[in-house]
Amino acid sequence: MNILVIEDNEQNLYLVRFLMEARGHRIVEARDGPEGIATAQTALPDLILLDIQLPQMDGYAVARALRENSALDGVPIVAVTSYAMNGDQVKALAAGCDGYLEKPIDPDTFPIQVEAAAAAGRRSQEGAA
Repeated sequence: MNILVIEDNEQNLYLVRFLMEARGHRIVEARDGPEGIATAQTALPDLILLDIQLPQMDGYAVARALRENSALDGVPIVAVTSYAMNGDQVKALAAGCDGYLEKPIDPDTFPIQVEAAAAAGRRSQEGAA
């Protein structure tokens, strides 16, 4: 599976790359929102892992921008974030994310959660404009 990881923290990026490549997945990286949007358009990944707290534009804005690109309609977006307050998951899903994983990343469960999110695909878009 080709996975785009939009993450500005080098340690988190390294950990995600290490865990997912160990399971045979290919990783493409972007370190901020605009780079992530541009990379998604050219790489056309199977899954996007999106940090919410990014420089230049937050992950909510990135998710909304990615959802405006019809070429990415079938690509699940999973928020991977340290934001864990009430309402953050709802906000991520409303912005266009299909899943939500909390940091810190648990190396024992993270790859399985990511693969499950990819297998689940896009959430139902009923009621979407």
